[in-house]
This record gives sequence, structure tokens and C-alpha cells, in this order.
Amino acid sequence: MFFLKDLPSRRMVTGYADRFEGVDPAKVSDALALMRAASVLIRDLESYFAAHGLSQLRFLTLIVIDREPERTSLSVHEIADRLDVSRPVLTRTLQTLHKAGLVTMNANEDDARSKEVSLTKAGSDRLEQVLPGYFAILDRAMSGDGNDLN
Repeated sequence: MFFLKDLPSRRMVTGYADRFEGVDPAKVSDALALMRAASVLIRDLESYFAAHGLSQLRFLTLIVIDREPERTSLSVHEIADRLDVSRPVLTRTLQTLHKAGLVTMNANEDDARSKEVSLTKAGSDRLEQVLPGYFAILDRAMSGDGNDLN
């Protein structure tokens, strides 16, 4: 999370960047603005997900399972390969989603050590409920109609 509300002025960035060879102050300023915009977007998404009983990771886990319509389930290993989280964090997330009735976890028929994860009807319904607002937030962020960063 990026915590600066007020970004440093171009003059300030130039003052620092001039001390270091090969640093382009414009690129540094652009990167800081990008980090600020990303921080605001993530905060908006986290608030939105919380209002729907989810976290960003729980939502992403549901969407990873759902985004392959030719499949009805993914293994825990496949989900882990698609998300940038540690295995213990994913395990806790899947347990939470399972307890909430949003996913089922069944033993893999070919490998008893592996579990297959599927969305339940409630999980699919939750995605259908959350997706319109999710896309609206992303659209607003890219349209410049969201939080004013200047």
C-alpha cells in the first residue's frame, strides 16, 4: 500500500534524482503517480469487497475458478499457480470460502492427496452480484472519474 496523499513536486523529485546518475525525474514522478493511483484503486476495491463479505483474495480465488468455463473445478495447485500468494494463505482462504458455502473441496479422483475446488451455486451467485460493481470501479479508475489524484 502506498501511503502518500500528496505526491512530491517535480522540483523535489528532480532535486533528489539529480544526485543519482541515469535517473529520469519524469519517470520517477510518473511511477509515484502510478503507485498512488494503484493505492487508491486497491483501497476502493477492498472497501467494495468488504461490503459484499469478501476480501480481494477471496474474490480473486472465486474468479480464478470461474474464469475457465470449460472446467467445473481446479486443483488447489492450479489455483496457487494463478495467484500470487503463499500456499498457507491460499489454504486459509479456501477454508474460509468453504465455510461460507462459496466453494466445495473434494478429493481428486486420480490423486487422493490433491483436492479439487469448485464454485457452489452461492459462489457463482456472489460473483454475479459483485462483478458489475467491480468492473464499474475499474472503469471509473481508468476514466479519471474516480478519486482525484491531483
